[in-house]
Amino acid sequence: MESSAQSTVFEWLKSESSMTFNCGKQGFSRHNETDFQTGYFRYRIITAEPHQLTHLEHLLLSQGQSVSLAQIARATNLNCVEVCAAKPVDFSSLALLPQLEVFDIKPDAPVLNRPGLLVMDMDSTAIEIECIDELAEMAGVGAAVAAVTEQAMQGELDFEESLRARVAKLTDADAGIIARLCEQLPLMPGLTDTIKILKQYQWRTVVASGGFTPFVNHLKQLLDLDAAFANQLDIANGKLLGTVSGQVVDAQFKADTVLNCAQQWQIAAGQSVAIGDGANDIPMINTADFGIAYHAKPKLAAAADVTISQLNLKVLPYLFQLQ
Repeated sequence: MESSAQSTVFEWLKSESSMTFNCGKQGFSRHNETDFQTGYFRYRIITAEPHQLTHLEHLLLSQGQSVSLAQIARATNLNCVEVCAAKPVDFSSLALLPQLEVFDIKPDAPVLNRPGLLVMDMDSTAIEIECIDELAEMAGVGAAVAAVTEQAMQGELDFEESLRARVAKLTDADAGIIARLCEQLPLMPGLTDTIKILKQYQWRTVVASGGFTPFVNHLKQLLDLDAAFANQLDIANGKLLGTVSGQVVDAQFKADTVLNCAQQWQIAAGQSVAIGDGANDIPMINTADFGIAYHAKPKLAAAADVTISQLNLKVLPYLFQLQ
């Protein structure tokens, strides 16, 4: 089919049945998600704003090589186009667009419609806040705790040392602040939808957090997660004692959680996924088959397989493939 003034590449892709489309000297073909051409470079461009696909169209029209396109549909209702090409495509011109991201999809990316495992950090990943910072604000020691938290997230402090230092600043705080914070935990946008999709495909979902058990247990119940791990705050006579007890959920514990849960539920190779935002999540990200950095600190972003920096957790199912 030849292009016309009334017909664009994405109008063709969405509304017409022909397998090929020509626009000037640029040729396009279509493929289904499950039958992309192996050996090709494969990208997914995802946006929350449909009009931004115009920028992608302009870029594709300048390629000078045949390009195959597919629409990628998920229940989270973002706009996603898969681009397959024999040679690499330079998407740098799209890098500064808000609410649009480009992901390089590898042949061994996790398969959405096979059982898998997702292990999530909690603070600033599954929820929008850092719980210890919020507790500190409620206890009147917010600034002191936040400064230590930021150092820990940047990887400048040993996690257990920083955890105990921050918790110590909560000594004698009213334990009622825990229940009040549980009641108002702000879930990360897209989390509920993503967990629902994964559970439909028999994925196991887990939170492993350097935070505290009341909050991960609240999430576990709210989202029907399969497991939740965090640190135990010590409380007596209605007051926080400024200490934690039991096994500290540190970076190594998070990494071990990926391995232990994958073994417990017999998750196939290639199907374990971890997502986090801070330096403390690097071992977990490296241990999983597929590591995702979410609005992450630089050290974690450098370690991850992919980085989500513009959009929210609705993106997650688009990073996996259907087979």
